[in-house]
Amino acid sequence: MEEVNQTSPERFFLLGLSNILYISAICFILFLFMYIITLSGNLLLIIVVRMNPKLETPMYFFLSNLSVIDISFSSTIVPKILVNTVVKDRSISLLACALQMFFSLALGSTECFILAVMAYDRFAAICRPLHYNTIMNKMLCVSLAVGSWSLSFINSAIHVFLTFQLPYCKSHHVNHFFCEIPPFLRMSCQDTLRNEIAMYISAGIIAMCSFCLTLISYIHIVSTISTIEDQFLTRKIQSFFRLCFPPNCGGSLLRGHHVYVSETSIYLLS
Repeated sequence: MEEVNQTSPERFFLLGLSNILYISAICFILFLFMYIITLSGNLLLIIVVRMNPKLETPMYFFLSNLSVIDISFSSTIVPKILVNTVVKDRSISLLACALQMFFSLALGSTECFILAVMAYDRFAAICRPLHYNTIMNKMLCVSLAVGSWSLSFINSAIHVFLTFQLPYCKSHHVNHFFCEIPPFLRMSCQDTLRNEIAMYISAGIIAMCSFCLTLISYIHIVSTISTIEDQFLTRKIQSFFRLCFPPNCGGSLLRGHHVYVSETSIYLLS
């Protein structure tokens, strides 16, 4: 029978990406480069939005939220990956692991919600342009953002709590490069069916709600744009015919045809 540790261990050990030196060096350079690009790009966007009053619109408000999410998500995971690629001790404390798991899950869920909210914002801007400022008022924008963050953090807290209630086997080596729920479920010596069901249900609800809201918004957007293009094309065709065939053009053609036929008849008779 496997030995079971009924108490949570004080430290876990992340196996990381690779133990081969040159692969670790390549991973370090790639992750560092992507991390710098992510930080600089998102910080630049936040600064530009804050400094330019003209950009204080719902779209840029939600883009700023996405930038904060990207910065926070990257800062939650990448620094530990960089450290683990250059040092031999890849251990992580229980608290640090729990925080990494909590923030990575919460921020990922928040990003899904914010992207869905941005799709709704574009729907309001394109399909309801005259009422856009009334629909996407400041109170609604703040409420949607706060709701997205709150639901995601509550969901993440529940899953992290359930995960660390499990007893773990003697080995505390995590077969991953950061703390995430699935590897911890595989390490547990207890039946994890309850945790897996809860994880799949919440992930399904978040993914489907975000996907459906985004899909419905863009279906309406495409439909509205198609209608506008059809109306524009119809007006262009009507303008073309008015230009080529003025209103009195029909009568002129008939009169011309009548004169031509008459003159031809006279010529033939003579």
